[in-house]
Amino acid sequence: MLLHGGLSDSRMWRRQLDELSDEFTVVAWDAPGCGRSADPPETFRLPDFADCLAAFIEEIGLVKPHILGLSFGAGLALELYHRYPAIPRSLILASAYAGWSGSLPSDVVEQRLQQGLKQSELPPEQVVKMWIPTLFVKSVSNKVIEETAAIMSEFHPVGMRTMLLSFAEADLRDMLPTIKVPTLLLYGEADQRSPLNVAENLHAEIPTSRLVIIPAVGHEISLEAPEIFNAEVRSFFRANP
Repeated sequence: MLLHGGLSDSRMWRRQLDELSDEFTVVAWDAPGCGRSADPPETFRLPDFADCLAAFIEEIGLVKPHILGLSFGAGLALELYHRYPAIPRSLILASAYAGWSGSLPSDVVEQRLQQGLKQSELPPEQVVKMWIPTLFVKSVSNKVIEETAAIMSEFHPVGMRTMLLSFAEADLRDMLPTIKVPTLLLYGEADQRSPLNVAENLHAEIPTSRLVIIPAVGHEISLEAPEIFNAEVRSFFRANP
């Protein structure tokens, strides 16, 4: 079960859907307020997203799926485990936070929140131009940038605001030591948005976790280094059938 990050949707997982489906059943959703999903109420918060995800998993008949999330999607995976610990077979947390409030200084959280809320009212091309440099290293290919920009430019303003507020409020630190399922942490060495001290803190608090750092890539590691990312995911799935 693949969970995308903010300003994104299920299309970000194209390489994972294509390349991992030879061996596994792979599903990617559009979270409420993203892609082809309807906008949620602006009062929606991370527990509400997790309730929707649990209902979605039940509706499509997945039983004990591996849960893979990136950035906001990784926080959602943690909240899903917190509320429904019987659902995940394992967790793969890429470029993850324990919520922004659980991983970042309060001034950084407030800065990101206020900046994002203002950006949600701007034309899409301006928002994309602001976000892209924070997601990748400078050497990333133009093809990856163009593909990501096309997805991001179709963001829902309501969905963006709801995710921002949800993640700014979220602090999942207390539940990390309760995780009992196998957990893989995947981070880019050059991640600006979720830096390595965040990775190390999650690794220290999740007793079942293994941390893998992918060299010379940024925040969107599944897009920037799909071959390495997919190989790590495949190996983890095989080790935890």
